[in-house]
Amino acid sequence: MTLTKKLPYQSMDIKSSLRSYVSRKKGQKSEVGDSKEEEMEMFDQLYREWKGVKNNCKYLPSLYTKLPTTDEPLLLKLREDSRTNFLQRRSQEILENDELQKLWFLLDKHHTPPVLDGEQMISYEDFLLVSEKAGAKCKSFFNPSVFCKLVQTDPYGRISIMQFFNYIMRKVWLHQTRIGLALYDVAGHGYLRESDLENYILELIPTLPQLNGLEKSFYSFYVCTAARKFFFFLDPIKTGKIKIVDILTCSFLDDFLELRDEELSKEFQESNWFSAPSALRVYGQYLNLDKDRNGMLSKEELARYGTGTLTDVFLDRVFQECLTYEGEMDYKAYLDFVLTMENKRESQSLRYLFRILDINSASSLNVFSLNYFFRAIQEKMKLHGQEPVLFQDVNDEIFDMVKPADPLKITLEDLINCGKGDTVVSILIDLNDFWTYENREYLVPEISDETDI
Repeated sequence: MTLTKKLPYQSMDIKSSLRSYVSRKKGQKSEVGDSKEEEMEMFDQLYREWKGVKNNCKYLPSLYTKLPTTDEPLLLKLREDSRTNFLQRRSQEILENDELQKLWFLLDKHHTPPVLDGEQMISYEDFLLVSEKAGAKCKSFFNPSVFCKLVQTDPYGRISIMQFFNYIMRKVWLHQTRIGLALYDVAGHGYLRESDLENYILELIPTLPQLNGLEKSFYSFYVCTAARKFFFFLDPIKTGKIKIVDILTCSFLDDFLELRDEELSKEFQESNWFSAPSALRVYGQYLNLDKDRNGMLSKEELARYGTGTLTDVFLDRVFQECLTYEGEMDYKAYLDFVLTMENKRESQSLRYLFRILDINSASSLNVFSLNYFFRAIQEKMKLHGQEPVLFQDVNDEIFDMVKPADPLKITLEDLINCGKGDTVVSILIDLNDFWTYENREYLVPEISDETDI
């Protein structure tokens, strides 16, 4: 086999050829790149001429402006004044009382016969006619969509004048209240802190006839009591703020503003958390429990709450989970406790109680957790000379009531969805509630007999 020896000049020629080839390719690529850039510039120029755009904006406008800090007082003042002017402009768009009266007269004048069951109706044609005569401030209420929403069973396709006017009144009230609440939103973020809501309630007290009897020394306790209900139900995860939209959509604000009526039944006042009798009742209970008069409640003092049959194990967990000061509960924590015990059916109350029952912080209740609390019920039954009920029987009943997704544990979602969460927690924490549940078959006939009498 013959081997051919490579000559030095042959290898040099190959290298130089490759280098020249690569350099030519690079030059071609740069020429192609330049041509593409020129093409894009030409296209951009022609496009702007076609659209009539003189200046080419290469940068997008700012979509976010950082809020001023406390170190920028001038910007803060500018923002505050701007918000105030904006809210004033919005308030001027709201219908005044005289404008509402004129609108009612127009609706009454242009109602469409015949009258059915004593209720005046209006057709879509007359609806549009009133819209033209009512003025610009009323235009937003006279939409086809509003008319369609209010159409019910009228054979002529009309809507009730009264229902339409009530709709307008409700919208006006919502806008007024929205602006009123926004004035207390200092940061302008669309939510109120607890101090903001307390200021709003405090300034409304003189305008509510049902609260005229309150002494000014009690105002701070009343404000705390009223604001606490909003935050307990609308801020269950304790963020310290509530959206203004949530305040408007809940029924609490309606209950609070019902106190504007000068005449309210005794039953309504007792059932309304915001009434003066209700606030005095809650505060009076707090004072009665506070035996040492230090303004705080110890576990022993809270044990006398209600019928005095809450278990020690449950009370221990309450003081472990709730905010306390040197082992004692203040008035705000007591209000949360009262709202929980008086509204056990509500999901927020079940969340509060579930956190206490969840001794392992496992986000679920197993047999061990249930037995841990029920043993205290059994001990109280022995102290009262009653025969203790077997835990296994109670455990089976609880799981039958809840029907959890996992047969070995109960989650908060299971407790809320079953519809009997209040019964489950009651028989685990209160001897009186357990006794009532255990003897429900005997108590129901007695109640029905009393009803018959």
